[in-house]
Amino acid sequence: MAKAAVAALDGQIPIIDRMAEEIAQRLAAGGTLYTAGNGGSAAEALHLAEELVGRYRSNRPPLRAICLAADPTGLTCIANDFGFENVFARPCEAFLTPADVLVLFSTSGRSPNITRAAAVAKGKGSLVIGLLGGDGGETVRQCDVAVVVAAAAGVPPFDSAAVQEAHQVVLHILCERLETEQRAPSDV
Repeated sequence: MAKAAVAALDGQIPIIDRMAEEIAQRLAAGGTLYTAGNGGSAAEALHLAEELVGRYRSNRPPLRAICLAADPTGLTCIANDFGFENVFARPCEAFLTPADVLVLFSTSGRSPNITRAAAVAKGKGSLVIGLLGGDGGETVRQCDVAVVVAAAAGVPPFDSAAVQEAHQVVLHILCERLETEQRAPSDV
């Protein structure tokens, strides 16, 4: 199934290119990229943020990126006080501006905490990007741009492993594009 999921990305290269261009523009203008996801998707969200702050393949100035799933004290505080469906929406309310980007990872697009975060980010004027699976669920309607690894592409609905494999490929394409655009003069 992972092979079908990754093969399905061929038709979505223009969307991935648009994602990279829009992220690069926001970061160049001083915006911050925020990421979020649940479970394995949280690991992918963290992976994207750390590659941008650190490095992907070569040295370059660090890029502003923060994973909203990386703070267990914040997550558990918000879940306890406001409900798990608000663990990402609450920090989005606190931090996001119209200059920022929110990249959401979800194998279904149906997680209430992901959908709420997308709605808050949209309301704040932030760019909302989705890396989604299945039919994109409720989240896809809140996204400005989304890659949806769909059942129509031969991936069974909600095959999380296959969807995450495709998302990993997209994540690395984005890192490659952003790193190329931000490379330090000594690396050229």
